[in-house]
Amino acid sequence: MTVSRERVITGAEISADEDLVNFTLRPSTLSEYVGQKALCDKLQVPLQAAKGRNEPCEHVLLYGPPGLGKTTLAHIIANEMNSKLVATSGPSLTRTGDLMGILTNLNEGDVLFIDEIHRLGPAIEEFIYPAIEDFKVDFVVDKGAFAKVINVPLKRFTLVGATTRAGLLSAPLRDRFGLFYHLDFYPVDELAEIVMRSAGLLNTGINHDSATVIAGRSRGTPRIANRLLRRVRDYAAVKSDGSVTPELSSLALDKEGIDSQGLDSLDRKLIKVIVEFYKGGPVGIEALAATLSEEIDTLVDMVEPYLLKIGFVQRTPRGRMATARACEHLGLKTPKELIGTTSARTADDTQESLF
Repeated sequence: MTVSRERVITGAEISADEDLVNFTLRPSTLSEYVGQKALCDKLQVPLQAAKGRNEPCEHVLLYGPPGLGKTTLAHIIANEMNSKLVATSGPSLTRTGDLMGILTNLNEGDVLFIDEIHRLGPAIEEFIYPAIEDFKVDFVVDKGAFAKVINVPLKRFTLVGATTRAGLLSAPLRDRFGLFYHLDFYPVDELAEIVMRSAGLLNTGINHDSATVIAGRSRGTPRIANRLLRRVRDYAAVKSDGSVTPELSSLALDKEGIDSQGLDSLDRKLIKVIVEFYKGGPVGIEALAATLSEEIDTLVDMVEPYLLKIGFVQRTPRGRMATARACEHLGLKTPKELIGTTSARTADDTQESLF
């Protein structure tokens, strides 16, 4: 079972409709892009240099958690280079013929964006090597004694790969990228700026305090911030006069089951199970998955990263442990084994410092 379509605070896309809305909210240039300043400063140099030489940019690999702006940056690279973007994903490329059709239709300087590039099949990965290195592909036609290889030249293009699991990329594929950029979670102030910008595009009246409330519950992820903004906007339209206030924002997100730290029911359930069933831990991920009736991948990929980031859960060689800070946030009695495992700083302070 997967909860990607049920959890409001997942960084993954929930539906095609949401993807369409997010497309209208995306910035089109690096100057409009909010956050990831160090990355944008570094990316600006090779883009301007390649544009000055009138040649395609080097191949770019973007990696980091879902919802942080990898797809947006791919669109920005294409816009900055005044070229067209052709988007696909690793799981959708199942045959070499699929990729052959895409590659041969690329024009000079086009940007080929492959999302979830770590999920390319071995045959597709081998096929793409000469395409991104020498801008040519060897296509085999017929079989057996009648088989022959046709060498097909390609126009020079830029490959932009995006992945949430950079460690799963094979070394040969990873080495063929000239530029590597990591996207990290956003601080609350940058997320508030993103919320203000998106609210303007959605014609939603909102002040900075309300944007900060939404940003504080967005788990450091712009996609979640935009999603929560739309939920708050709808709540304001139905329950109020349409204006978004800090109080209304908090109430709307409380109704969604998202607390002040951005935790939802599954996050809270995970912590409570560790504390109440396993005395704070350590407990293995298999036991947690069985107790919660969830898949291990769901807990590892969608739940744990944020809880680890804000210091509510710890990974140890013997298993997962809750922290005293997590118990304080949820109002749980702290097991004696956890006393002293974390400092006495508040959860809000922790979130600010870790992002």
